[in-house]
Amino acid sequence: MAVRLFFDHNVRGAVARGLRRREVDVVTAFEDRAHEMEDQDLLQRSVLLGRILYTHDDDLLSEADQWQKEGRSFPGVIYVHQTRLSIGAQIEELELIAKAGEPSDFHGRVEFLRTK
Repeated sequence: MAVRLFFDHNVRGAVARGLRRREVDVVTAFEDRAHEMEDQDLLQRSVLLGRILYTHDDDLLSEADQWQKEGRSFPGVIYVHQTRLSIGAQIEELELIAKAGEPSDFHGRVEFLRTK
């Protein structure tokens, strides 16, 4: 099963468009009308959608860490600081994750995209 992604509102639309051209399943918070949700609600929304949450938001990392400490289940969070990786590199990294990874590889985890 391919990895399905849910983008926080702070991720540029060009990343989603680039991934879709490569046939990666992406839903953005704007499309889902979740773009004004608080971090804990956004993480809960990713649970309901069964999608790994991709973000540039440091505060969301804190929320995911809290969920891990509490033993709460979530599909996973992928993070990279927005100035540390180009749009093209984000697309390449996320495509690899989506096509080669399994949802179970990310369950309950926080993963950091490697920066160049």
